Amino acid sequence: MTNSERALQLLGLVRRAGKLVTGESFVLAAVRDGSAKLVLLASDVGQSNQKQFRDKTTSYHVELNESFSKDQLSTAIGAARTVIAITDAGFARKLQQLLA
Repeated sequence: MTNSERALQLLGLVRRAGKLVTGESFVLAAVRDGSAKLVLLASDVGQSNQKQFRDKTTSYHVELNESFSKDQLSTAIGAARTVIAITDAGFARKLQQLLA
């Protein structure tokens, strides 16, 4: 099993633990209020959304990862989403280690 497969499995665990924020407006709010520790943006999202989330995460100093496609993220969490945020520092750190 590759590290990216492990990372996708970890996303399912994060969702079940209730430490995941999904949906564009909710993720933006989590970035603004400081609760988002890591944002995962689908690699195949539109350019306007890419710019919006890149700019927002950069200005609020939140790590942004674009390693997975929309299908991969959606399958991992069981819902169709293009952007998700992890609100737990431990889960975010482990995911970053797997994706490094």
